[in-house]
Amino acid sequence: MSQYNIVVSTEKSTVVAEYISTYNHTWKYQSEADLEREFIRQLQEQGYDYLKIHNEASLVDNLRTQLEQINGYKFSEEEWSRFFSECLASQNEGIVEKTRKMQTDHVQILRRDDGSTKNIYLIDKKNIHNNQLQVINQYAESQGNHDTRYDVTVLVNGIPLVHIELKRRGVAIREAFNQIRRYQRDSFWAASGLFEYVQLFVISNGTHTKYYSNTTRASHVKENAAGERKKSKKTSNSFEFTSYWADANNKAIAELVDFTKTFMAKHTLLNVLTKYCVLTSEDLLLVMRPYQIAATERILSKIQIATNYKKLGTLEAGGYIWHTTGSGKTLTSFKTAQLASALPYVDKVLFVVDRKDLDYQTMKEYDRFQKGAANSNTSTRILEKQLGDETSHIIITTIQKLDRFITKNKGHAVFQKHVVIIFDECHRSQFGDMHLKIIRSFKKYHLFGFTGTPIFAANASSGGKPNLKTTPQAFGEKLHTYTIVDAINDGNVLPFRIDYISTVKMKDHVKDKDVSSIDTENAMADPERIREIVAYILEHFDQKTKRNSFYSLQGQRMAGFNSIMAVSSIAVAKKYYTEFRKQLKENNRKLKVATIFSYSANEAESEDVLPDEEFDTSSLDQTSREFLEGAIKDYNADFNVNFDTSADKFPNYYKDLSMRMKGREIDLLIVVNMFLTGFDATTLNTLWVDKNLRQHGLIQAFSRTNRILNSVKTYGNIVCFRNLQEETDEAIALFGDKDAESIVLLKSYDAYYNGFDEHGKHQPGYTGLIADLEQRFPIGQAIIGEQNKKDFIRLFGAILRLKNILTAFDQFAGNEILSERDYQDYQSVYIDLYQEMGGGDKADKEKINDDVVFEIELIRQVEINIDYILMLVAKFHETNCQDKSILVTIDKAIGSSMQLRSKKELIEHFIEKVSSTTEVEEAWKKFVHERKETDLEAIINEEKLKEEQTRKFVNNSFRDGTLKTTGTDIDKILPPVSRFSGGREEKKQNVIEKLITFFEKYFGIV
Repeated sequence: MSQYNIVVSTEKSTVVAEYISTYNHTWKYQSEADLEREFIRQLQEQGYDYLKIHNEASLVDNLRTQLEQINGYKFSEEEWSRFFSECLASQNEGIVEKTRKMQTDHVQILRRDDGSTKNIYLIDKKNIHNNQLQVINQYAESQGNHDTRYDVTVLVNGIPLVHIELKRRGVAIREAFNQIRRYQRDSFWAASGLFEYVQLFVISNGTHTKYYSNTTRASHVKENAAGERKKSKKTSNSFEFTSYWADANNKAIAELVDFTKTFMAKHTLLNVLTKYCVLTSEDLLLVMRPYQIAATERILSKIQIATNYKKLGTLEAGGYIWHTTGSGKTLTSFKTAQLASALPYVDKVLFVVDRKDLDYQTMKEYDRFQKGAANSNTSTRILEKQLGDETSHIIITTIQKLDRFITKNKGHAVFQKHVVIIFDECHRSQFGDMHLKIIRSFKKYHLFGFTGTPIFAANASSGGKPNLKTTPQAFGEKLHTYTIVDAINDGNVLPFRIDYISTVKMKDHVKDKDVSSIDTENAMADPERIREIVAYILEHFDQKTKRNSFYSLQGQRMAGFNSIMAVSSIAVAKKYYTEFRKQLKENNRKLKVATIFSYSANEAESEDVLPDEEFDTSSLDQTSREFLEGAIKDYNADFNVNFDTSADKFPNYYKDLSMRMKGREIDLLIVVNMFLTGFDATTLNTLWVDKNLRQHGLIQAFSRTNRILNSVKTYGNIVCFRNLQEETDEAIALFGDKDAESIVLLKSYDAYYNGFDEHGKHQPGYTGLIADLEQRFPIGQAIIGEQNKKDFIRLFGAILRLKNILTAFDQFAGNEILSERDYQDYQSVYIDLYQEMGGGDKADKEKINDDVVFEIELIRQVEINIDYILMLVAKFHETNCQDKSILVTIDKAIGSSMQLRSKKELIEHFIEKVSSTTEVEEAWKKFVHERKETDLEAIINEEKLKEEQTRKFVNNSFRDGTLKTTGTDIDKILPPVSRFSGGREEKKQNVIEKLITFFEKYFGIV
């Protein structure tokens, strides 16, 4: 009789391979209560226990019962009281401490009555189905700032770990997000603070459902408190970083019924809570996205199957992950390495990077996820020691160091160990002798590669080893894919906007394509052409990098973004650097321009794959090295540092340059190949290209620009001084999909300006919309009737969206149709209607305009801010206060700004004080401080408020970014008034109105 043994037994995947919705839509209206009932019913069907718990006493009783059950232990009354007050509900602990408790300190120590101790598990991470899942709804909290009632909460072992906020269908999902913001601010901390244990939030309006982590929400509240609410939109703490759940094919699962079947399945939810969250060293809880989880599980599954099938040391033991640049590859690789190193049969996990810059950057990223998780090494000797150390489980190294280690240490014990080797960026540079050395030396290995740009047959080189031409040949089968199209659709990276600038005039019989071929490099390097390109860049620099837009970066106010210029050779880099310095001096411009390059043997063949450039300056020809020394001296003078081209100092120059690029201290960096792969800077929005690029190299270089930062940065800006359109189309087709071009690239200027046809329907352009606006809503005529107001809102909102895109095109300058003054007048009407129809910052106010959408984010993005006004005041000052037209411009600008209307009187009084001798910026600061003090003193005296408490209340309001008009804080500042005289509420309301006016007047400028 045949005997069959189990080869492998795997758990169910967290992310389903493919999901086909079975939800049947009905014509029946569904209220929010209906949606909640249906959601709870579905959870019960999936094995959740429903409890009628609506107050804290019942919640705490249930918590005790559940912890006793999972730990098989009965608390005495004294033990429970002690454990609850000290371990679970300490008054000194907030969201961060409670999150750490669930993520890393989930085993707490109980001091028993007899003096001994016992481990109490809050959650079982090893056997996840030992945990009990319960669901409650309409929990009432009366001890916060005001009474609140929460929609649905999932308890794990009695602890609230997942909170779900629901809105009825047809209501914006952002309303649920804002509701949770209010709970976090007003009541989650109340009473025993158990709701601060919530790790994940789910928001849904039935049609769309998203999830995010607790520190995403908490950090957002802190940002608001710091007064950054209106300055930055897309930080990692905002609505833009909430995630859809999806299947392994990256198809979003948005409908609540489908989301509940998948994400809320007990196995999936418990896996996400216990395995796929990372608490960083900065105390931020990162919850992984579905494609990251799918990739991690595919790798872990491959390790398990290959081990059981005895496939170690073969191509079948590994595979590759195709996740586009910018999609969070480091988090995925870290979690994979962490989970793989925990497998009992795995001895080491090697994380291999192929450039020194990635070694430095990835090390920092790993250190962010977990201090000491990556035992960094700076030499082959340290690598050798770590590979022999049984306590070193995760090691970061470069492929070059690993190559030297293998060469010098034949027969080392590690070659016989069970090793998982993860390559950070498995592009073609590894498909050679180093790759062969690694796979010939290690005997029991799994080889995995992460890449944003795989090498396929279509983009494989003609030379090299025939069995190592493509990513699948080097690493095995593809385990998971997440393309640039998926990332753009999900909002995880930005699309590109490309300008092709003609720089060479050709004879009639010469095809344009010929100009970009390698044979014309001499023409491309002509000094006259370089002079014209530098002049073009300087003329358009502020426009492309949006220097008139302000935002906050790590507490510093920044104006716009920075850029990289990629050129074809070191010789051309030298010409550009010299020409930039010359023209900047001639034009008295103060842009910081830097350059960096090193020796590369294959510099001329770098169109497709950007070659490795080690920090080898010794092999540079003497002229190039001397030039680089001079450029570094300029850099030293700019930043008061001390670097040079020596082997010791040049790598540190690279690191310093990298940090200053990320901090937006460098305006333009000229490179040949460096910084075009593996370098991530969210402040970088423009790539100037005077270099032939194609396929892998093109996507890698372009992708430096498309990291999400804020609402001002809407796309990666590419300006090509060579005709790379065909190469771009080919690269996008290869690394996206057949429909990629329409998603990855924006349309042409003409399409946006004059309109275009799509899917059989004509989409009006900017000219058509403006003509409609001027005909239907002439300036100066009142808009009568609610329908007309809604039509105006839709029309002007569409114009705002188009104008936002068109401002990046050179052709748009001078073709705006509306004068700046007319545009401001229309914007003033738009803002008036926004506030009239229920807009503004009153988050709790019910809106009456459900069927219109205001483009207020765009208004804020292009908004006239206080910096702009002060710039105009300085301009007025330069005319010896004679040019009165500037005052009219200031008046119109204030009227068209949502933020500045409340500050109108303040600004006007300041202008009255400006004279030809005024230092505008210092005078403004002093003026605001004095006026604020005078105004506050007046309110305190007029209303007879308690001075110390009032000042504290006001200072806290500016700190928190909001004036709290509910709760006891406002009552504490009021003078004694008889509660029976009937005048107390009237008095309180009068004080509130004055303080709101005061707050709006000074918020954002003090």
